[in-house]
Amino acid sequence: MSLKPEDLQSYIDSPEKQQRLYKRTLWIVVISQIFGGAGLAAGVTVGALLAQDMLGSESLAGIPSALLTLGSAVAALLVGRLSQRFGRRLGLASGFLAGGIGAIGVVIAAVANSIVLLFASLILYGAGTATNLQARYAGTDLAKPKQRATAVSIAMVSTTFGAVAGPNLVEVMGRFAVSIGVPALAGPFILGAAAFILAGLVFWVLLRPDPFIVSKAIAEAQQVDQSSPSYLNENQLASNNRGIIVGATVMILTQIVMVAIMTMTPVHMKHHGHGLSEVGIVIGFHIGAMYLPSLLTGVLVDKIGRSTMAYASGVILLAASLTAAFAPADSMPLLITALVLLGLGWNFGLISGTALIVDATQPATRAKTQGTVDVLIALAGASGGALSGMVVANASYATLSLAGGALSLLLVPVLIWSHRKSKHRIEISQN
Repeated sequence: MSLKPEDLQSYIDSPEKQQRLYKRTLWIVVISQIFGGAGLAAGVTVGALLAQDMLGSESLAGIPSALLTLGSAVAALLVGRLSQRFGRRLGLASGFLAGGIGAIGVVIAAVANSIVLLFASLILYGAGTATNLQARYAGTDLAKPKQRATAVSIAMVSTTFGAVAGPNLVEVMGRFAVSIGVPALAGPFILGAAAFILAGLVFWVLLRPDPFIVSKAIAEAQQVDQSSPSYLNENQLASNNRGIIVGATVMILTQIVMVAIMTMTPVHMKHHGHGLSEVGIVIGFHIGAMYLPSLLTGVLVDKIGRSTMAYASGVILLAASLTAAFAPADSMPLLITALVLLGLGWNFGLISGTALIVDATQPATRAKTQGTVDVLIALAGASGGALSGMVVANASYATLSLAGGALSLLLVPVLIWSHRKSKHRIEISQN
């Protein structure tokens, strides 16, 4: 239901009402992300193992991650377009509900032993994953510039509660699944279905008024002074485009490295005799590191800068890759360390990259641009997931990890390019 013009005007005229809606939106995002995190964790933990069990091939174990992230790409585009046109409420609720339906499809596919249905359902399940990621933007719609990274971090840290619980419920959900005649590895997807559907209902029922619609109205009301010189407009446009490119690149590279190593870690562990409970522990620590440091990360990104934290992301991902490459396969402490560093590096990259994207976009096109960037992130994850199984099958887990470390180093020249361009633009504008 859309806001009446007089209600919308009351938000435009009142910064206090804007801040109250900003805080209320954050609480709604927090509640939804707790459920969304649990849904996200199910596929991450056992998706590769379920496919390996059904396909009987380790080299194809990366396909579920690829299909899931391919579905994420399509969903990110659609959710971004829906949010741009109709607001966050419809876009995010639709994405989560689609992900819940996909999780139900995975369970049915496991019961029927249907590979075709499994692959189709994983693509649809990816909608929940994409929406879980895009929900972080909802908290930034009415945030001030120095609140943006913190707003993203609040959304992400709330995901921790569900995301850490999910992998540690693998055995419990597996036993429950067996008790009702469903294969054990499909059990976590029962949890995923309920979690995604609940997350969607939270947005649909509670996200009124829609913060994105309010932010667009505020921006339109503020666009009254068009007297600035044209070169300043061109400089701002160039700076915005560069911000989008750098922010997207940071998130894409961190996503490839994280997804590739994370996808094959459960397979690597199972191959060396680790059980499902041990896999759940490692992935639980990993997902905790992906989300739990977010509050501190958001403050650091707002205080010391987006680029500084992006550099830190590359360094930490390199350390994670080297640890994973050289850790003995039977060493749980070192595997946990590698996956914790992997999650932390991804966390730094995602929050700093997201802040760069929000800084570089205007409400008139913001949700659409955010959706497009998340498409690229999802495709990057799909590539990392698909190639990871092939690399491990034809080389080794260590080779895959070292390749991830090499990719993480590419963040450095991208950030240096951005700084040089910024200095060049400032010098031109001062002459």
